[in-house]
Amino acid sequence: MSAITYAARDSVTMFRRNMKRAVRYPSVAVVIVMMPVIFLLLFNYAFGGALGAGIQGPQLKGDYIDYIAPGIILMTVATGSIGAALGICMDKTEGIVNRFRTMAISRASFLTGHVLSNLVLTAFGTVVVAAVAIAIGFRPDATALEWLAAAGLLGFLALALTWLSAGMGLVAKTVESASNMPMPITFLPFLGSAIVPTDTMPSWMRWFADHQPFTPINETLRGLLMGTEIGNSAWISLAWCAGLTLLGYVWAKAAFKRGVRN
Repeated sequence: MSAITYAARDSVTMFRRNMKRAVRYPSVAVVIVMMPVIFLLLFNYAFGGALGAGIQGPQLKGDYIDYIAPGIILMTVATGSIGAALGICMDKTEGIVNRFRTMAISRASFLTGHVLSNLVLTAFGTVVVAAVAIAIGFRPDATALEWLAAAGLLGFLALALTWLSAGMGLVAKTVESASNMPMPITFLPFLGSAIVPTDTMPSWMRWFADHQPFTPINETLRGLLMGTEIGNSAWISLAWCAGLTLLGYVWAKAAFKRGVRN
């Protein structure tokens, strides 16, 4: 076997280990999925009447649930990244990482296994939240190609956020801090166009909302699913995802190597 083949085999083994742990201890996955579902129900039924009435023009196509569902789906992807930080930090603090380092396995397989398993769990959570949204009235009119493009964009975002969370899990001193570090990312969609258009915000907040990564991604996803204007948001979204993926990957690899030397 070549070195790449060994690395792939060990990564698959790590992936299977993490998936078995997720099945045996589903509490983290349940909490990560339930949070977006609660926000979806809260904003649709408790605040949707007032917020939806205030949105006019081409930004709202259909009911308010059609406006917020893409943003809540984005939040699901962001929330899913918490699992990577938690799992990696738990392995680090419980000593299993040091055990792996004494074994004849690929060093890269530890992070790769965690990233792959977290992507699968995030995809599962996204499907569940999208199904709940459709059940309560979300009515996307996307073609098969647009659904495929939306899934690719969400997958790219999940990859970027998972690598960032992997870095957080490696630098966190405790599991509690590892669970808290990704939290600002999970609420960032609310400071964009997920709940209301950014032109309804104060000028200083609007500038931040227009230039943070989740707003162009949200507008692209909403355009793909609901047919609203996308403009140049798609290219900006891909640039943000590529930059965050590169940043997270380099950070996580560097943090893991520092741990090996220590």
